[in-house]
Amino acid sequence: MNNSASKNSVWVYRIFDITDEIDLRSVEHILSPDKPTSRMRLSRVRPKSIHIGNPPVTVELGSRELNLNGLPYQVIVTARIFDLGVVSLVFKISLPEGISYSELRELSVFLYNTDDLEPVFEDYLEIIKISLNISAPEPIEEYMEDFVIYFFGKWDSSWNPVPILLAEKEPVSEQTEQETIKNTFSYGPGDLTVITWDSALVYDSEGSTDIPDLIEFAITQLLELRYYDSILSTELHRMYDSIEMADKEGWWTRLRQYRRIMKNLMELVIDITEVTERIQKQLKVTEDVFYARVYGAALSIFRTREWTDSIQHKVQLIQGNYAMLSDEVINHRSMLLEVAIVALFVFEVILTLIEKLF
Repeated sequence: MNNSASKNSVWVYRIFDITDEIDLRSVEHILSPDKPTSRMRLSRVRPKSIHIGNPPVTVELGSRELNLNGLPYQVIVTARIFDLGVVSLVFKISLPEGISYSELRELSVFLYNTDDLEPVFEDYLEIIKISLNISAPEPIEEYMEDFVIYFFGKWDSSWNPVPILLAEKEPVSEQTEQETIKNTFSYGPGDLTVITWDSALVYDSEGSTDIPDLIEFAITQLLELRYYDSILSTELHRMYDSIEMADKEGWWTRLRQYRRIMKNLMELVIDITEVTERIQKQLKVTEDVFYARVYGAALSIFRTREWTDSIQHKVQLIQGNYAMLSDEVINHRSMLLEVAIVALFVFEVILTLIEKLF
C-alpha cells in the first residue's frame, strides 16, 4: 500500500495508444536506471484469484505543482505501460486537508471543462516515447481515453458524490441521481466505489489502489477495442474500393487482384483475432467475487461488449467477402480448366484427322 495514495486525491487519466506492441522487459531495462519502476500487482487478493497475463510496468515520473482553478496543487505523475502499446498517464492531485465539499465540487467542474492539462500530458507522453525510442505520430484524440477517479482515504458520508462525478454545478434530478449511483459497490464499512462512464469515486480507508487499477485495465481494454474497430472500418472501405477497381480490369488481371486482396484479408483477420484475444485475456478475475463484480461492471459501463460485437461483425463481413472472392477465383479456374480440356480434345481430334489425311 502506498501511503501517499491513502490521502485524498484526484487521479486524472489520459490513456494513449502509441504503437502496436511494447516489450515490457525492454521498458524496465531502459527506464529503471533513471526512474523507479515496478510491475503492477493487486494488493488484497491472492495471485491465483486474478490472472494478469503480462503485468504493465509502472514508472514514477516525479512530482510538480500545477495551478488548477486559480489554486496551487501538488501533483504526483506516474505512467503505466502496457504490452499492447498503451501508455496510461496519471496526474494524482493531492487534495489539501480540510477541503470543503464546495471546493471539491468546483475542482471537479474545472477539471471537466479545462484543456490546460493537455499540453502537460503530451509533454510527459513525449518523454516516454523518446525514452523508449517510439517514433509514433502524435496521438489522435480518437485513440485516447480520459477518465477521473476521486480517491479517498477518508470520506464524509454526508457528501453527495453525484455532483462531483458529473462535474455539475446545478442541481440534478432524482432520476439522474439514481442513474449515476446505480453502479455502487461496497465490500465493507471502510470502502465505497461508484463508477460512471467517465469518472469514478473510490473510498478505501486502508488506501488500497486495487479498484483504480481494475478500472484502468477496463479503460485500456475499451481504448484498444475502439482502436482496432477503427482499423477494421478503414480496411473494409479499402477492401470494397480494391474490389471495385479490380472489377474494372480484364479477367486475368482481376483474378490476380482478387488473390492479392484475399491474401491481405486473411492476414488482417488473423492479426485482429489474435490481438482481440490478447485484449480480452489481459486480466481475468477467477476467484474474487467482489473484484469480478467491479471489473465486470466497469466493462459493461464502458460498453466494451458493443465494441467487441462490432469487431466480430466486421470480421464476419471480411470473411464473407473472402469467401465470395475465393468462389470467384475457383469458378474462373474451373472455367479455364474446362476450356483447356475442350482445347486438348479439339487438338487431339485435329491430330487424328491430320494423321488420317496424310
